[in-house]
Formats: sequence, structure tokens, C-alpha cells
Amino acid sequence: GQLRYSVPEEVPKGSFVGDVAKDLGLQMPALPDRGVRIIDRGRRQYFALHGKTGHLVTAERIDREQLCRLVEKCVLRCELIVEGEMKVYPIEVEIMDINDNAPAFKDIELEQRISETTVPGSRFPLAEAHDPDLGQNSLQSYELSGDEHFSLAVQTGPGGDQRPELVLAKPLDREEAAFHELVLRASDGGDPSRTGTARIRVTVLDANDNAPVFSQAEYTVRVPEDMPVGSTLVTVTATDPDDGLNGHVKYSLKTITVKASEIFQLDAETGEITLLRSLDFEESDSYELDVQARDGGSLSVIAKVVIAVTDVNDNAPEISVRSALSEISEDAPSGTVVALLQVQDRDSGANGEVRCSLDGSLPFRLESSQGSYYRVVTTRELDREQESEYNVTVRAADGGRPSLQSSRVLWLRVLDVNDNAPVFLQERYSARLSENNVAGALVLRVRATDSDWGENARVRYRLGEGGVRGSARSPPSPRMRGCVYR
Repeated sequence: GQLRYSVPEEVPKGSFVGDVAKDLGLQMPALPDRGVRIIDRGRRQYFALHGKTGHLVTAERIDREQLCRLVEKCVLRCELIVEGEMKVYPIEVEIMDINDNAPAFKDIELEQRISETTVPGSRFPLAEAHDPDLGQNSLQSYELSGDEHFSLAVQTGPGGDQRPELVLAKPLDREEAAFHELVLRASDGGDPSRTGTARIRVTVLDANDNAPVFSQAEYTVRVPEDMPVGSTLVTVTATDPDDGLNGHVKYSLKTITVKASEIFQLDAETGEITLLRSLDFEESDSYELDVQARDGGSLSVIAKVVIAVTDVNDNAPEISVRSALSEISEDAPSGTVVALLQVQDRDSGANGEVRCSLDGSLPFRLESSQGSYYRVVTTRELDREQESEYNVTVRAADGGRPSLQSSRVLWLRVLDVNDNAPVFLQERYSARLSENNVAGALVLRVRATDSDWGENARVRYRLGEGGVRGSARSPPSPRMRGCVYR
């Protein structure tokens, strides 16, 4: 069956996760002799098996926010392999969130420019805080302090995210006050709660009565992961009917992750979003950007840009030998397992569907095991005298067009069994011997061969009872020198 455990993030290396030996009924004294080990499905080893206790423990400190940035339920998967039994036990470990991150603003000093003719009740989007923690430990509320001219409103976005807005509560008068200093505080729901703050400096401007308007409220574009670097993915457009500086629109990225900022670039004047480095569908299949259009009078509007990455067949199947024999007896029964393989392809859909096969007409076949595992088994008893070793080539091909392939060669030596008797070169030997000959005189030479190997092929000779003129006679003890009889 499948084992499931949970462990909080950030626990020290070597922390207890689960009693694997007890849950699987494995006997501890024999555990090391059976070749029990943990294999992580990812590229890093997050868990290990304690050899003395049989406990599953952490192999390093685990940061849930780093591993599962966009995933609500963070689950790591690994396998327990018992080589002596050729068995695989899948294990799932859920990484539980702790409140180890405080809400934080990308910029702690914010500037908002508002015209003195702005009517009370007008709203201005504020920078959002980001908290990578999950659930109650994530960002829960905003609070504004500092001036009676302003209040705070929080809107809920389509994905449940909270978007703070600065609301003008009283009319502004530039001649009375040209600047207003505010503090925006973001708090999470942890116990104790963590907070982050940003200072807002509001500059009061003369009239600018039109804000920019995007041609679309949301831009969606689909691009293949092999799109060349430097390509333009999408162009956002906003217009402002005001004249001069108040009608000149510039673009900026309002909300963007560190990873996305390394991949995409926005032209402040044209609104073109271009590719800075190659995309990788296996790394992330979509990105969301908030683009702000701001005119020269500081009025702004935000549009969402969704960039969906489509898969390209750029990963060949990977064949991993998890356990294999290097020798097999020629009398091993049909169905003997000689290797346990795992075949994986990081692509998706048909590009990640893998077909496996063996080259040639060898006495082996592939059997599908659990999940992505395969076993190489014999189809009949082997004969060392016909074939003393095999090179078994395993091939894996994905379903992409064109298909990508990979192969792995398994070398197997066949061990000898004493299954062949010696055979004389002649069925009958005869010789003529003069009487009164000297003792030790050469009578004849005999030779027998054995097709087995090593000690099984070493031939020894002895004389049986002979006869003279039809009468049985035990010969005197003959001297044997190789295959020469005297």
C-alpha cells in the first residue's frame, strides 16, 4: 500500500517523519541486508531512511514556500525500494505550513500623486503585500493610518486575493497641504501575528480629470515553451484623452514575482512584453502579471496579463536502473526478475506518455510494475553452453511528434550448472599389444570432452573391469597420466 505522512516545514535535518519499518512490517535486524533505501522522485533528496531505527527522516531543512510556491497542498513523493524482494512502496509526505514569513511590500516607500480636483470617494490602487505562507498564516488584513483625508478599502480579486485601495475621504486643497504622509500595514493571521508596513507619500497635484483606459481589462496569450528569447509575447495598450503630460501614458509592472521579473520585460513606452530568457513548461505552465498604466498626472489603471505556456516535446524519457542482477544461473526458472527499472518523462500529455521495449529476440520480456516501474524477467530457462552472456537493451520512446527516445544496456552473465556429461571422442577404442611387453608400455590414448565450464568441465578417467576371453578380470591398479593408459 501507499504510506502517507506529514511534517512541518523548516524542521531540522534528521527530524522524524514516520516509522516506515513498523508501518510496512519490516524486521529491523535484517533491514540493511535486504538493500532497503529511499529514492526521491524529484532531483533532490529530501528524505532518508535511518538505518538503525527504520524511521523516515528529513535529509535537509525543507522550505514549503520554495518548493510549492503556487500549490496550496504541498506533497513530496518518494519510494522505498526493498532490493532483496524487488518491491517498491510509494510514500507521500505533506509539508505543513508554519508562520515563518511576514507580509512584505516590494517597495516600503510608496508615492501616490492625486489631483486636488479629485472628488471624495475616488479610489487609487495600492501596492499589495505578499506573504508566501498558507491559509491562516498568509496575508489576512490591511490597516491604514496617518490622515483624516484618506481611508482604506479592500477589494477581493477573482482568485480571493485582497487588493488594498486608497479612498479619498475629504477634498484636497494643495494650497492647504501639498503632501500627506500615510502608513499602510499588512498583517497575517498567525499566532503571534506578523506584520509588514509601507510608507505612502501622497503628493497633491493640479487638475488631471481623466485616467488611462486599457483596451482590454485582461490580456491572455498562449506561447510555446520554445519561444525564442527576445520575442514579443503581447502588447498592452491604454489611452488617455487628456492633453500634454496628463495624457502621456507609461507602463509598469505593478505586481510581479522575482521569478517572473527574470523572464519578462515590459517596455514602459510601448507596452510590449518581451521574453528575457527561455521558458520551461516543466518549471511553470502559466504566469500572471499586473500591468499599470499611469499618465503624467499620476492617474492610473491596472490590467491583468495571463501568459499560458504550452508544452513542447523537449525532454527525452529517462531510464533509471533501480536494481539489477549482474549474474544469473542457467537453471533459474522462467519469470526470474533480473532488473527493476523506472522510466520517466518530464513532459506532459502525449509528450510524456512512454512506451518501453527490448531490442532483439532475447529470452527476456518487460513487465509493467507499479506506476512508472518496469521489471525485466526471463521468458525461459537459459543455456550457458549456447549463450554465456547477454547485453539487454531497453528502449523508451515518448508519444511526441517527433518522438524522443533513450536506451539503457543491461549486461548479464550466465553462470554454469553441471548439466552436461562428458563425451568420448570415439564410442569404441581398440589396440594391439604384444605379449611379454614391459610394464608401463603405452597401450592407447582416449579423450573425452565436457561442454560445461570450470570444475563442471574438468574430466577424470578410471578403468572399469575388463575381461580375457570372455572371463571377467579385475585389472591391476592402472597408472593414469592424463588420458594416456599404460
